[in-house]
Formats: sequence, structure tokens, C-alpha cells
Amino acid sequence: MARHSDLYTLIEPVPDLRSESGQGPVLVHGLEGFSDAGQAIQGATEHLREHLDAQLIAEFDADELVDYRSRRPHLRYSFDHFTGYDEPAIRIHAVKDTDGTPFLLLSGLEPDLRWDRFTESVIDLCEAFGVRMSVGLGAMPLAVPHTRPTHSSAHASDVDLIRGFTAWPGEFAVPGNAGSLLELRMSEHGIPSAGFTVHVPQYLAQTTYPAAVLDLVGNVAEIADLQLPTGSLESAAASFTEQVDSQIADSPEVLNAVEMMEKQFDQFMESRHGSDSLNPGGKPLPSGDEIGAEFERFLAEQSDDEGPSAG
Repeated sequence: MARHSDLYTLIEPVPDLRSESGQGPVLVHGLEGFSDAGQAIQGATEHLREHLDAQLIAEFDADELVDYRSRRPHLRYSFDHFTGYDEPAIRIHAVKDTDGTPFLLLSGLEPDLRWDRFTESVIDLCEAFGVRMSVGLGAMPLAVPHTRPTHSSAHASDVDLIRGFTAWPGEFAVPGNAGSLLELRMSEHGIPSAGFTVHVPQYLAQTTYPAAVLDLVGNVAEIADLQLPTGSLESAAASFTEQVDSQIADSPEVLNAVEMMEKQFDQFMESRHGSDSLNPGGKPLPSGDEIGAEFERFLAEQSDDEGPSAG
């Protein structure tokens, strides 16, 4: 069935992945490793697996694909012995949305090695399962404020796939990653492919950012015509924003930086046509590291010494 079936194991029995109308499934892929600002990719894939009917149907051989020395898995230790091992995983689940429509979910660590063999294996599986479209998930830190609606950049092999969404204008080169390569290879093999890269505030990129997870899940639901649960994500995003607002309320330095970012962001949104930057002209924004350092300094001074969490 596949050119590189030695890279994965199929878990039998494989369910029928056709919808009631006979359509093949959509593949949603979110691989962690290259850039997962706000843990948005991990959060989105975990949310879909945990809040929907998900069945494991394929597992890739992590020993063949992951460089453990660059991303060392955790070993758990208790007093005088090791108790467990967080084994790296790259898996495909068959998932049903709330209306019972099936789709595929590829999640786990981004492969460090054998990208060509990996993408070919995924494409072969997609062809075997009759996948009609793929949707990739990405997240990147940008100079955007948490006080404004979360946005993402859409990209696709066919512009008609992302009508109504916002694409990132301009031409440029970006560091390669397996998820984006898969999106490219899908389109080269005649499978329509699209993706969304959510914009995460730089100063919150190292923590779980529920608003980014919500944005990705919402985009998948819209482009793939799937019914996906978002209630818990909406609550988590609102709660997180309240916590951040409360924690920075007494810090003039952080408030000033966020207000400056708000003005720059609003200017960009008003004049985005023909622009290719989230930091238009005017007073330079403080860097994400500068805001993050100030934010961390402020939190360290609080009596409970605890940062914001998703709740």
C-alpha cells in the first residue's frame, strides 16, 4: 500500500472513513517542534483527541524519525528509581466530529530525520484512505497584543480554499519544517492543501495560550466543514485574559508596552492593504524578549510568585 510502510504500523481494524455522502476524510496535521508558540499546535491536537471520538489507526516509528539528543524525552524518577518514560510519538487518529463526520488527525513530534520518507508515507496513507484535503496547523510569536482578537495567516495550494481568510502578503523564505513540507508535497500530489499559522503575543509565547488554540480549532472547523467543540476553549481563553490583565494591572512598564503594541496593531489593521508587516512605521515596538523579561520580572515580585495558566 505504501512506499515506506516500514516507517509506521497500521492498527487494525481501520474504520470506514467516508462520510454519509461518500466523501473521503480531511487530514488535519499538527506537528510539534519547529515553532509551537503558546503551545497552540499541541493544545489544538490534544483538544480534538480528548473531546471527540478518536481511534488510533497508525503509529510512526519514532526511533527512525526523532533525534532524541536534540529533544531529550523525559524520564520520571521517584526517590530511588526511574518510574516511567515519556516515549516520543507520531500518530494518526481517526476522529469523528460532533455530527459523526470522520477526519484524520496526524499529531505528535515533528520528525527530525527522513522528511521525504515521512511525507511520502503520509501521502500514501492519505491516498489509500481517500483524503480529499489536508489542513496544517502552525503557531508563531509576533508583536501582537493579547488585548486584541487573535488572528492567523492562511495559506493554500489553491487560493479558493482560503477565500474569506487572511493570507500573509509578500514573498520570503522561511526555515523548513516537516509540516510545511507536507503541505507542499500534498499539493504536488494533487491533494488540495491548506494551513493556518496563528499569531501569538511574543511575551506569552512560552506559556499555554488558549486563544491561539481556539483560533486554530475554529479555522479547521470552518475550512473543513466540521463540527468541533469549542466551549471549553472559549472559557479558558476568557479566563486566561482576565488573569493576565489582573497580573499586569499594577505594572506601568508592562502596561505601557502593551498599549504601544495595541496602537501599532490597530494602525496595521487599518492600513493592512499592501502591507507585509505587523509592525508598521512609527515608534519601534519593544521586542518580545524585552516585554517577556519585564513581564517575568513583574510576576516574580508578586506574593504568590505564580504566572498565568489556562485554568
